[in-house]
Amino acid sequence: MSDFNTGVIEQFRTNDGQVGAPFEGRPMVLVHHVGARSGEERVTPLVYLPDGERIVIIASAAGAPRHPAWYHNLKANPTVTVEVADGKGNVETWSGVAEEITGAERDELYARQVEVMPGFAGYEDKTRGVRTIPVFAVTRAA
Repeated sequence: MSDFNTGVIEQFRTNDGQVGAPFEGRPMVLVHHVGARSGEERVTPLVYLPDGERIVIIASAAGAPRHPAWYHNLKANPTVTVEVADGKGNVETWSGVAEEITGAERDELYARQVEVMPGFAGYEDKTRGVRTIPVFAVTRAA
């Protein structure tokens, strides 16, 4: 795990889901997922988009030409545990299932994320013609 992610995770857990720049004031989630090849648990801090009873996470990798490692992990093992912060100091932990969203619904959710965090538009520009940035919805496990 990168030093950056380690620092964000520590801030999240120390400050009841609150983190500093560049995610200050944004709803954050720690996604616990299983490595597709290693089988080991990983934890990835991500901003999320609230969407009713589910949360939406986007595999932008800040506009990198390849999907982030966690994308492959969720595709192989969609069962996750999340520590969800609402941006107001409340954190809840629950089990869920991640599903990749495609087509018009993917485009609508991505556009909503751009409205909230305009930097996501730049990520899409950087990946145009290289890859379509995946969008996942995580719902509570039954």
